[in-house]
Amino acid sequence: MRPIEPLPLHHSWPLYDLRTHLAPVLLDPDIARSDIALAERGLGLWHCDLTDDNRLSWTAGVYDIFGLERDCPVARPLSVSLYAPESREPMERLRAYAIKHKRGFTLDVDINQADGGGRCAMRLIAAPILNADDDVIALHGVKQLLPHGATSSPRLDPTIFVML
Repeated sequence: MRPIEPLPLHHSWPLYDLRTHLAPVLLDPDIARSDIALAERGLGLWHCDLTDDNRLSWTAGVYDIFGLERDCPVARPLSVSLYAPESREPMERLRAYAIKHKRGFTLDVDINQADGGGRCAMRLIAAPILNADDDVIALHGVKQLLPHGATSSPRLDPTIFVML
């Protein structure tokens, strides 16, 4: 199983550390702003609005990782159901911890792709968004397809940023 116990200790990080966890994406503004360039590298950006019934917004790369048709509406229960059982519970625990304690997290998980593409490994990086009252109103982050056989790591895999 990919997760390491105890999850908050090994996977959670303070919000001031967000730039460190997203550094490879932030280093190249052309990649970071291009939905297609991200998808070509196995990356996608995502947003979950906690004030609007967990409404999800994904870029093309996230749809590709989950094996879903791009731009179709995806309810959170569907996306959660695609996490392998041994990854789903740790992801949900870290999500709850992130919301409660206003912290980001990084977790490698396994996804069962909806299009029958099989199981794939994905790095999930999440950070809460706070409103003016310091309440968590959303989560957002990056999802990265990991190469087969990839070992767990707290950082994005820099090899995906080689130009195709």
